[in-house]
Amino acid sequence: MENFDVVVIGGGPGGYVAAIRAAQLGKKTALIEKEHLGGICLNWGCIPTKALLKSAELYQKMKHAEEFGISASNIEFDITKIVARSRDVSTKLVGGIKALLKKNKVTVIEGTAKLEGPGQILVNDKDKISAKNIIIATGARARNLPGFEANGKNIWNYRQALVPDNVPKSMIIVGSGAIGIEFASFYNALGSDVTVLEAADRILPVEDSEISAMAKKAFEAKGIKFKIGVKLEGQKSSAKGVSVTFDYNGKRESLESEILLMAVGIVGNVENIGLEKTKVIIEKGHIVANSMMQTAESGIFAIGDVAGAPWLAHKASHEGIIAAEFIAGKKPHAITKTNIPGCTYSSPQIASVGLTEEAAKAAGYQMKIGRFPFYANGKALILGDSDGLIKTIFDAKTGELLGAHMIGAEVTELIGGYVVAKEMEGTELDLMNTIFPHPTLSEMMHESVLQAYGKQIHI
Repeated sequence: MENFDVVVIGGGPGGYVAAIRAAQLGKKTALIEKEHLGGICLNWGCIPTKALLKSAELYQKMKHAEEFGISASNIEFDITKIVARSRDVSTKLVGGIKALLKKNKVTVIEGTAKLEGPGQILVNDKDKISAKNIIIATGARARNLPGFEANGKNIWNYRQALVPDNVPKSMIIVGSGAIGIEFASFYNALGSDVTVLEAADRILPVEDSEISAMAKKAFEAKGIKFKIGVKLEGQKSSAKGVSVTFDYNGKRESLESEILLMAVGIVGNVENIGLEKTKVIIEKGHIVANSMMQTAESGIFAIGDVAGAPWLAHKASHEGIIAAEFIAGKKPHAITKTNIPGCTYSSPQIASVGLTEEAAKAAGYQMKIGRFPFYANGKALILGDSDGLIKTIFDAKTGELLGAHMIGAEVTELIGGYVVAKEMEGTELDLMNTIFPHPTLSEMMHESVLQAYGKQIHI
């Protein structure tokens, strides 16, 4: 039986990063992965969805090439080639992960893992290995609603939505979180008649309500339809498609479409890994872990989606580093969850970090709020993307940046600037005294801060 200092179960963005960092710190490390290195994120999530969205964005840009003085006719797309490109991007990155693991001398074991108790792991139901420390990074899967389970034909989850054989003429999407909105944006751009059903009282419910409202208006202008405050009742599938019935504003309604896409969240992969033989605590389908990612069982850690919200790849990777460094006797900083950015790669993009205006108000803060619109920025006009807003929220007493919320072109790239400011406990003076390059979209970050304090120049 081979012995390791650290064994990581799951090779997603949390697991492979944890394995690499543990190995870098001198620990004999193994990584067990049953399917794909890179996990859901790289193979069926973050990476391929963004590749699809980039193709859709380019298609739309080419259709409006006349606005840039360029003539283009007979603009068409090939969904097979779009999908193939997205898969190719994922494949290249998987190869890169394999090389990194080899470079760092991580032992990669293909197969399933099951805990046989603290420090004991059964691989592929036959081979035993031992580990002083175990990091569980088994991720999560799409949540199924009873009666609305994906069948791969006319009821899809994200996996089927990533590899379509053709673009459906119509689509109902249940859920308006990041996944639902990204697929709504993609299929709408390629010509599908898309309707989004949302149970909450607004779309993108975790975002600032002002940004949420702007997003709904922008998506509706592109032809996406929304029904908010919906309570699902049932569905009937046929050879032609799906009919969905639901309660909407107290009335029973039904919609028909070729495809029903379910995007209603995820469930942690906590089953069939032997947790019942440990002291690990599971709550609401996720493993309970402390700020150093330790579970209730000594020597067992949990990171990423299986350890709870927010379900984001970058959060998983950071947790992997925390766990590895803690195991190695270092003193890593715990994550401040309000400093974790969230991004939606739709068109327009949405990005945020920190407290929303509603949350800051509920927490009792007196606020100074700044706003700057895209239409007043030179680079946005150059790009032909003049719709959008950057909103910043400050503590009126201390000047601390409490939150930043954006909608518009490339805001998923811009948000990193505010994330750095929040992590460094920056104030309005730090941001005001920062010189942003011209002409760039990032200048709006400066102007939004200035506007919060009545010092704006360009609006």
